[in-house]
Amino acid sequence: MRSQSTRKSLFITTLVFVLLLPAFPVTGQETVSKQQLTGTWLGRIQSGVLYLRLVFNISLTASDTLKASLESPDQGTVIIPLGAVKLNGDTIIIEAGLIGGKYTGVIKGEKSIEGTWEQLNQSFTLNLEKQETEFRLNRPQEPEPPFPYRSEEVSFWNEKAGITLAGTLTMPEGDGPFPAAILISGSGPQNRDEEIMGHKPFAVIADHLTRNGIAVLRFDDRGTGKSQGKYATATSADLATDAEAALIYILRHPSVDKTGAGFIGHSEGGLIAPIVASARKDVAWIVSLAGPGVTGEQLLLRQGADISRAMGNSEKDIQTASKINRKIYSIIMKTPESMAAEPKLIKTMNKELRKIDVAQEIINERINSLKISLLGDSYNWFRFFMLTEPGDYWSVVKCPVLILNGQMDLQVEAVSNTGGIAAALMKGGNSSYEVKVFPGLNHLFQNCTTGLPGEYGTIEETFSPEALAVISNWIRKTSMGM
Repeated sequence: MRSQSTRKSLFITTLVFVLLLPAFPVTGQETVSKQQLTGTWLGRIQSGVLYLRLVFNISLTASDTLKASLESPDQGTVIIPLGAVKLNGDTIIIEAGLIGGKYTGVIKGEKSIEGTWEQLNQSFTLNLEKQETEFRLNRPQEPEPPFPYRSEEVSFWNEKAGITLAGTLTMPEGDGPFPAAILISGSGPQNRDEEIMGHKPFAVIADHLTRNGIAVLRFDDRGTGKSQGKYATATSADLATDAEAALIYILRHPSVDKTGAGFIGHSEGGLIAPIVASARKDVAWIVSLAGPGVTGEQLLLRQGADISRAMGNSEKDIQTASKINRKIYSIIMKTPESMAAEPKLIKTMNKELRKIDVAQEIINERINSLKISLLGDSYNWFRFFMLTEPGDYWSVVKCPVLILNGQMDLQVEAVSNTGGIAAALMKGGNSSYEVKVFPGLNHLFQNCTTGLPGEYGTIEETFSPEALAVISNWIRKTSMGM
């Protein structure tokens, strides 16, 4: 989740790039040679709590004009052709018309450009450094073929939603039957690999588990990748029907142990898993990876404070922001319809920010951000998440549960959330659970320095090997008695 209230609250993505205009000849008087600019230039912008790297690849055409392409490695591997490249003295301007973007920079020597990225009425400082070689993300854990197991593209039907979902099933070699894990992603539309900030956590988890004798089904969220449906209007309860459909599908597979299929839910997926398991007796086990154990309101308030504190903000500012957020959240929880909530939210935002002497221009920006984040299709999801008490579902779950968190997790704080899940299980009479909080791990279960979301993409590790071993050993012990 972001500290700001957004649909992608447990997982964060931003700035979607699309194809831009083709290059055309350089114009203006040149004091910097075109050849000097050719090569790979790397910089990063800060967007909220995230740092996103941008890579400009500049080259000369056969007609002696400059052209450029753009990569955002923390958001994917697509290389995007850019628009007009203009060189005027020591200033370079690169147009990005189709996404409403433009880069303007002042060239400082042979290896540095100081500039600004503008996009959709927002401006970000973006200083570029020339790289000796082409920039490539290093993700040493990302699985590459050949694999010592079977992997196949599959699809299955969600009868309750009337949609087909698509995913990947990895199966150990042999006849089985094998225990099976169904992976459930965090919030925001995620593909089957739960791809974020250049990492593919679910691909890494699936590879590790399958190598250790456990079948794994991971699937694209509805409306994402090859799955049908509309994600924006779905609540956690709706998404639970997708996970249930995955369970029904996997239990019919001839190589799967019908008494050994369970869920691994990350972040919001750690709420969806008990929603399904509270209504079905054929869920054999659950692994909660940084799943919520308190209400969405409590979780978001703590998240906002923790991230703000880690970014160096004062306690006074943190308390002021929390006070405003409480009022915003209260309106949402009390108002079923977004159209009725909108004027109340705008009035409250105006009033509270004026109290602390925020300029009207900034207030207007905050209100626009609020409209984009909370109102419209995603309002129902957000309201459901805010109001839901995870304990209501966990207290009905009777299967074994492994509750894992990272001690450095600033999005889903470890102590209150693992404690909330454990307390609810005990309340329901389920003592078959284990809790482990890993020192030094963040929300993505990476070894980290700060725990801030902005760090996720800069870390080469995708998922802690220690955490992977704990998960596979626990599933084998629980499902196979090993």
